[in-house]
Amino acid sequence: MTDLLASLSHALADHYTIDRELGHGGMATVFLARDLRHRRPVAVKLLRSELSGAIGPDRFLREIEIAARLSHPHILPLFDSGSTNGLLYYVMPYIEGESLRQRLDRERQLPIQDAVRITREVGDALGYAHSLGLVHRDIKPENILLSHNHAVLADFGIARAVAAAGGEKLTETGLTLGTPSYMSPEQATGDELDGRSDQYSLACVLYEMLVGEPPFLGRSAQHVLARHVMDPVPPPRTVRAAISPTLERVLLQALAKAPADRYAAMPQFTEALVALELSGPQPTLVVRSPAPAQSIAVLSFLNMSGDPDNDYFGDGIAEELINLLSGIKGLHVPSRTSAFAFKGTKTDTRTIGQALNVRTVLEGSVRKAGNRLRITAQLINADDGYHLWSERYDRDMADVFEIQDEISQTIVKALQIQLTPERQRSLVKRYTDNPDAYNAYLKGRYHWNNRPLGTPKAIEYFEQAISIDPEYSMAYAGLADCYSHLGSWENGGMPPREASSQATAAASRALELDDGLGEAHSSMAYVSLHFDWDWPSAERGLERAIALSPSYPTAHHWRSHLAMAMGRVEESLTESRRYLELEPTDLIANFHLVWHYWLARKPEPALDQGWKTLELHPAAFWPLFGLGLACEEQKHMEEAIAHFQKALIMSNGKGFVRSALGHAYGVAGARDQAVQALEELEDQSLRQYTPAYDRAVIYAGLGDRDRAFEWLERAYDERSSWMSYLKVEPRLDILRSDPRFAMLVRKVGLV
Repeated sequence: MTDLLASLSHALADHYTIDRELGHGGMATVFLARDLRHRRPVAVKLLRSELSGAIGPDRFLREIEIAARLSHPHILPLFDSGSTNGLLYYVMPYIEGESLRQRLDRERQLPIQDAVRITREVGDALGYAHSLGLVHRDIKPENILLSHNHAVLADFGIARAVAAAGGEKLTETGLTLGTPSYMSPEQATGDELDGRSDQYSLACVLYEMLVGEPPFLGRSAQHVLARHVMDPVPPPRTVRAAISPTLERVLLQALAKAPADRYAAMPQFTEALVALELSGPQPTLVVRSPAPAQSIAVLSFLNMSGDPDNDYFGDGIAEELINLLSGIKGLHVPSRTSAFAFKGTKTDTRTIGQALNVRTVLEGSVRKAGNRLRITAQLINADDGYHLWSERYDRDMADVFEIQDEISQTIVKALQIQLTPERQRSLVKRYTDNPDAYNAYLKGRYHWNNRPLGTPKAIEYFEQAISIDPEYSMAYAGLADCYSHLGSWENGGMPPREASSQATAAASRALELDDGLGEAHSSMAYVSLHFDWDWPSAERGLERAIALSPSYPTAHHWRSHLAMAMGRVEESLTESRRYLELEPTDLIANFHLVWHYWLARKPEPALDQGWKTLELHPAAFWPLFGLGLACEEQKHMEEAIAHFQKALIMSNGKGFVRSALGHAYGVAGARDQAVQALEELEDQSLRQYTPAYDRAVIYAGLGDRDRAFEWLERAYDERSSWMSYLKVEPRLDILRSDPRFAMLVRKVGLV
């Protein structure tokens, strides 16, 4: 590979600087390079030597010119192509993001709305190419790139060029066009292909996004191809009940064995998917009746700039308005999570009002170009869709606070809310006067709301905001939450001692700057609760946070944890339900009620809430993890193990899920599997931080008290957040009669 890289670097030196290998597949090796003329990163694909020899440069380059002429927003363009030292190459844009394969490896099943949207976007690209007489021939998750929340189809025309130029010589190399799991029956049998073959392949990809695996698997490529030709497609709803009968019908028609039984062309397939998006399904939400007279839902402001990178600003403006309106006494404002559940949908205002139990809805749009803003806002009566007020603001970025204040004052007036004279003067509390710092802060909030993957980026932008304005208290509070999250048992991205040190410093600075900031008190209370085990400080901090920000969901969340850790079970469950009322659709709010029922030794309501959470979030692993805990508490070990196994796959091997599975194996008497889980945790610890508590739990399941206590002591030294729940953790019951357990409980301060 070194010789190949050196040869390529030398041959392309006038136009490209080769950086490093990005990966390789059956046909080509991909390199990251820099386009010297245009100063941009590019991807250079170098075909395998035997393939280049079989094709020949003249015919390949002649055929690939057709692919170079394709121009579509969901097709990755072809910049350049050529040959060097007998090897063929082509150059494409380098896309930052990930492939659909990488996302599926991480999530296994995608949210139904995401899966349909990705399929529709790829289908639009294919429909355009089919109209020009081009068939892709190799649709698979590896060739679908995800950039800025949109799908881009890669390698378009490459397979066609290889097939047309290579002919029979291709067979002699031992290579085949297409990937068995996604090949149409006619492609498997070598028949003539048209666009309906790509339709079948794309439907296989949609099936995998929904179900977690392609429609057909087998012991060999030949076996898989035979199943495509002969076997009926397993109905996807037997695996995932949340798939609607209509979506299943559309999918199965595209997967018909005979091309004539599929949609006549790709546009008909995508139109069927568009119809699904327009008609539902709508998010499952808690409905209360009647709606309070003074109530409003603030939806995410639509990004009209044409640049997906500006999505953060529309979200940020809406979130800021939610936060300041939530502070008005007597005004009911659904949380960000609930209101943003409708982002990207075409749900009508009346449906949103009914689902969120509000009388009015605020929606808007943002166009941001440099420091210039155009913000529109409309206040709508949710009962009849009538516009109560609308306005457009063409201002500079420095005026964003005045815009927010004007919108808020208009809402207060329209809803006939009485304010004190002081609040009437200004509703918006400025935490910075610097628009650049505020802009960086909004980016930080945007990435924080996409945690855990967004947490590193959130830290970067919060720190950027602080570097611009060192007295920006809200940015310090956001930074504290990021580090706390990295050190928590749920994330495990950083050793807790290191994370808590960073979180403490940031929260302390936020409080120095503004002792009246409820978010900062909540951030500091989290550290006191989960890392310092300073229970009185945690209690005082959360009381202060809730007094300052009564509708701040996170403070109620942490107070439910504090009460549970101290054994005040009913108080904890009351706070958990309060948190869920504030965040009715939020995954974590729903899961934590499952978790708290389990800690409270109430497996029946834990199971009930677990299934409700799974219905709301069918693609998430958290509900399965909670169901596993509840089943184990009921001694239903086979069911518990099955739930943990699924959760482990869907979580991409989370350590605490593997620990729960290992514990269940141990309790069930499957010693070999429990030991294997321990070994896998050891292997994982070589690549990343793995909490000591995870191993202690498995040893407890195996009944090895000495090793369990050894690892619990290490967890104590690490300041593991799981140690906060020693008093109520069911999986450690086998250790409670041992004097060493009482000593640990005292060390954590829970006596």
